[in-house]
Amino acid sequence: MEPEKKERYFKKVKEEPYANLLNIRLKDVGEGYALCEMEFTPEKENIYGGAHGAAIFSLIDEAFEISSNSHDNVAVALNMNITYMKPPKKNTLLQAESKEVHRTRRTASYNITVRDDANLIAVCQALVFVKDEEIPFLK
Repeated sequence: MEPEKKERYFKKVKEEPYANLLNIRLKDVGEGYALCEMEFTPEKENIYGGAHGAAIFSLIDEAFEISSNSHDNVAVALNMNITYMKPPKKNTLLQAESKEVHRTRRTASYNITVRDDANLIAVCQALVFVKDEEIPFLK
């Protein structure tokens, strides 16, 4: 991916209100690939003091959103199947890595993993529908 295109993705994630709410940051992007990170902080806890599944899901979804929209056309989620493997420890850095597995003109499949410094936290298999619409911020 050319540097100017990469910069546009970094800029869009920095401006995205929901990513900012959870302090999700884009660390790397390429064609069909994204790496995002977020700290597991107290405001992301569930009623038991563990990581809220929605917080982990949001990190996964951000990496999925960027990797699946790293081509020329808008892609929208059709399905996401997440398995939570192990709860992260408090105040750890979580990283979600999304990798494209298969792409056709209309659909694309992704594998996304979430890890802390030592553990696999969650895995996800996700599917998008590829629209005929160009990505607006790349025009």
